[in-house]
Amino acid sequence: MAGTASQIAAVTALNLGNIRERLGSSIVALVGITGVVTVLIGVLSIAEGFRAVLDQSGAADVAIVLRGGATDEMGSNLSLEQTRLIGDAPGVRRDADGAIASPELYVVVDVPLRTTGTAANVPLRGASTNASKLREKFRIVEGRHYTPGTFEVIVGRGAVKQFRGLTVGSRLRWGTTEWLVTGIFADRGSVAESEIWTDVSVLQSAYNRGSSYQSMRVRLDSAGEMQKFKDALTADPRLNVKVFSEKQFYEEQSRTLTMLVRSLGTAIAVLMGLGAVFAALNTMYSAVAARTREIATLRALGFGSLPVVVSVLVEALLLGLIGGVAGMLIAYFAFNGMQASTMNFATFSQITFAFTVTPALLVQALIYALLLGLVGGLLPSLRAAKLPITTGLREL
Repeated sequence: MAGTASQIAAVTALNLGNIRERLGSSIVALVGITGVVTVLIGVLSIAEGFRAVLDQSGAADVAIVLRGGATDEMGSNLSLEQTRLIGDAPGVRRDADGAIASPELYVVVDVPLRTTGTAANVPLRGASTNASKLREKFRIVEGRHYTPGTFEVIVGRGAVKQFRGLTVGSRLRWGTTEWLVTGIFADRGSVAESEIWTDVSVLQSAYNRGSSYQSMRVRLDSAGEMQKFKDALTADPRLNVKVFSEKQFYEEQSRTLTMLVRSLGTAIAVLMGLGAVFAALNTMYSAVAARTREIATLRALGFGSLPVVVSVLVEALLLGLIGGVAGMLIAYFAFNGMQASTMNFATFSQITFAFTVTPALLVQALIYALLLGLVGGLLPSLRAAKLPITTGLREL
């Protein structure tokens, strides 16, 4: 065993020492693997960023109530009387102003993207005065809150970065109504930062919605009250509603897009990976061809096939490691934290997020790079091991 290990070390050191003689083909393989890793991390960081936004938006002690059968706010409808019954249910937290609950209305308006100027669907949410109490990290970061009963709006910080004309003092026309932007708010990067908010009664009037709502947010005394609250609502014959914890609601919304982006990213990585594997194959076949006589001489001197195989695989894995690390660094500094927006398929409106390069994503990409190097070196290493000694010694 010790003899085999020393042979592996000697042959591998000799092989790596001659790598500069194959510098051109090695660089091609490195560039291919680096490109694959960069694209893989870039695409998958979209899914991570989108998931992170929705994860940050969900609280375990906040319930979202929709009409029975609805899966999102756009397809839901609640009457004024139903919202009152929901607010009076057991388990609802109360303060000096009563139940901490917010009946809300959700419409979509056109706002041009900063990058292209094309119209995009942006959520305009009608909320009650309790809306900020249901989002613990909510704060006004510029300007002031809208005045209830007026055509004033506040805009999420993420929406300001992605869409035009949403600065404080701007006037916007949606339908027949002109709205004044009075403030910008933040909410720890949650999905709320993709929205525009106004007084719910004003939005009902502007869009002829009467006294109807689409959802009801309720803060509970604790997360443990969720089941009691849900049971009370589903048992009430006056109600036909569906109850989610806010965390569950956003997890379900994120699932479709996250799976789509991950599938797309994996498909792109596989296709690009084929090109990188061919580049690695070319490099390692060149290495074996250039060392034909050297390998045959070593075999004639008593070196086994295993050290030859290992030496070729080590070089291929080294190319994968260097290319993977280079791709990781490029992707991290190029993508991590970059602001973007995409379609939320649950509501058909834009949601803003930041590309998120996580440690787990970096490890996944590095493993993929090493796998590309391993696959690229496997066939050449086997060819080197099976090369007849007499044939190799006759090579010029």
